[in-house]
Amino acid sequence: MKGFRKYLVFGSILLVIYFVAQYFKPKPTDWSPSYLSADKIPFGTYILRQRIGDLFPGVQVKTVDNEVYSNIKGRPEGKSNYFIIASNLKVDKLDYQEMVKYMEAGNNIFIAASNIQGMLVDTLKINITSNFNFQNKRKYPINFVNPSLNREYDYYFDKGISEQYFHEVDSSRAIVLGQKEKKFANFIQYKYGSGSLFILPNPELLTNYSLLREDGLDYASKALSYLPKTKNLIWDEHFTRPASQNKSVLRVFFEYDQLRWAYYIALLSLVVFVLFEIKRRQRVIPVIDRLKNTSVEFVSVVGRVYYQQRNNRDIAEKKVIYLMEYIRSKYRLKTININQEFKETLIRVSGATEEVIEELFTEIIYLNAGGMVRDQQLIMLNKIIEQFYKQDQ
Repeated sequence: MKGFRKYLVFGSILLVIYFVAQYFKPKPTDWSPSYLSADKIPFGTYILRQRIGDLFPGVQVKTVDNEVYSNIKGRPEGKSNYFIIASNLKVDKLDYQEMVKYMEAGNNIFIAASNIQGMLVDTLKINITSNFNFQNKRKYPINFVNPSLNREYDYYFDKGISEQYFHEVDSSRAIVLGQKEKKFANFIQYKYGSGSLFILPNPELLTNYSLLREDGLDYASKALSYLPKTKNLIWDEHFTRPASQNKSVLRVFFEYDQLRWAYYIALLSLVVFVLFEIKRRQRVIPVIDRLKNTSVEFVSVVGRVYYQQRNNRDIAEKKVIYLMEYIRSKYRLKTININQEFKETLIRVSGATEEVIEELFTEIIYLNAGGMVRDQQLIMLNKIIEQFYKQDQ
C-alpha cells in the first residue's frame, strides 16, 4: 500500500503542477474554420448571426442542420432566403432538384464554401482554385463588378481569406458579381426562374475575423445585399455541424487542449504504474536459524554429571525404574513382586526370549540386593535392557 501511495502522491503533484501552468498560460487563438453561428473564434460566424437583422430588418432566422432536401421541404410559408456557409459542400441529386424547385418558386440561395462537390459542380461546370501558398504573403485585391458597389480602392485581406476564385465558369449561364485582380471571378450568380443562386468561394469573408475590420464589414454587407429582403432566412449548418459534433464518450476531453493533455497524462501515469507494479512483490523472508536439539544437549549434560559423580547404582536404578514403568504401561502387569509367576507372564506376553528375560531379572535382583555396581555391570545391564526393548518391538 505504501508503494501505491507513493505513485498516487507523485501523480497528484504532476497534475496539480500541470493544471496551475495551464490556468496561467495564455489561451491560444483557435484559427480552425468552424463557420458556426455560436462560435466567437476568428473563423466562426457569431457576429454575422447576431447582426443579420441589420442587413435584413425584421427577418426571422431559422437555424437548421438536416439535409438540404428536408430543410427546404419544411421551410416556413412565404418567400425566404437559404444561407449556407461551410468549408466543404456536397449536394446530391435529390438535394439539387429540391434547390432548383425552391429557387424557381422565387426564393434565393446563398452559398459560401471553399470546396464544392456533387451536382452543383457537374451541372454548373465550375472549378474553384487558389494560388495561395504558405510562403506567399501577398494580399490579392478583390472588388465588385457592379459600378454601384465597386469601391475605388480594392479590398485586401490577410490570412489567405480571399485567395479562392473560379478557374472555370460557364459564361453563358453565370453572372460575375465580383472579381479577384480584376480578371478572376470570385463571386457569381445563377438565375433559376424568379430566384437566384449566389456562390462565394471565400467563406472566411463572412466570419468574425473579417467582420471586425471595416473593409470586411463593408464587403460582407455588399455581398449579402444581393439577397432580396424576405420575411424568413434559413441558416443551414448541416455541412459544418457534423464535423463539430463528436459522438464519442470522451468528446469533452478532446474538445479542450487542457482536458485532452490531462487525459494523456493520466493514461501515461497509469501505464507507468502498471509497469512498476507488474513485477512480483514479495516480503523479505527473514533468515531463521535451525532449531537446536536441546534434548540432546540436556542428555549430554546429564550424562556428564553422572559420569563425573561415578554413581553407577543411581543410573542403574533409574534405568530399572523406567523399564518397570514400560512393562506396567504396555502389559498392565504389577511390578511390585518380581517372582517366577511375573517372569513367566512377561515371557508369554512380550516378544523377548526366555534367556534375555532370565538374564535381565538376574541383574535386577543383584541390583536390589544392594551390592556395588561396577562399570562393567552397568554396561551389561544396559545392553540386556536394550536387547529386551529390541525384541519386544
